[in-house]
Amino acid sequence: TKEDFNQINKRSLFTFQLGWNYERMQASGYLYMILPQLRKMYGDGTPELKEMMKVHTQFFNTSPFFHTIIAGFDLAMEEKDGVGSKDAVNGIKTGLMGPFAPLGDTIFGSLVPAIMGSIAATMAIAGQPWGIFLWIAVAVAYDIFRWKQLEFAYKEGVNLINNMQSTLTALIEAASVLGVFMMGALVATMINFEISYKLPIGEKMIDFQDILNQIFPRLLPAIFTAFIFWLLGKKGMNSTKAIGIIIVLALALSAFGKFVLGMGA
Repeated sequence: TKEDFNQINKRSLFTFQLGWNYERMQASGYLYMILPQLRKMYGDGTPELKEMMKVHTQFFNTSPFFHTIIAGFDLAMEEKDGVGSKDAVNGIKTGLMGPFAPLGDTIFGSLVPAIMGSIAATMAIAGQPWGIFLWIAVAVAYDIFRWKQLEFAYKEGVNLINNMQSTLTALIEAASVLGVFMMGALVATMINFEISYKLPIGEKMIDFQDILNQIFPRLLPAIFTAFIFWLLGKKGMNSTKAIGIIIVLALALSAFGKFVLGMGA
């Protein structure tokens, strides 16, 4: 029913990742998400319920943007065949969590935020407040997408899986390439890292940044981005620490230019 879908979706949005652990990752969150429907199908405290709860505590890990579509397939099968579908349900979950993980993470975790984030940031830099609302609209669209796919998958059933398998690989590869392309464009347009110092020689000034632009435009932003990626790969490093390092470097270089090289603020 509509109420059942709403209940699952609410648990999906607010509690799905709360039980994440290194042993079974999202399994406990998945079980909690569909538990009211399992009780409705098998009864509370029955052997059938306990059996299916064991099935759903097995390892599960996929993109948070696609787990409800898997739940839709799962519930459609269980409603039809009950406990007899446990092997098929386990196979569906195992078979789909792998392909959906890179697809969701690439498109919704990297590609869309890179594109829409760059647009929103550009609008914000230009003094247009609509950039904030654009970013909020993207977040709302994410939730609507996750909300609708559960009912869609439940109604379409397993037939949809066979139709999707042939296109998943192509979608993942295409999204990955586009994601890398957009990240490169974002680095070139949004990261402003230049050499402001000009070396005076006689009556002339040597502009190092101008020379670099003639050899390799936007080289410094690319090098700086590569440095940050290298930094994030170090043990104990995270994005918060990396941001702190960037701030310290910016302040240190600014002070060096002002007080040592005599450059203006």
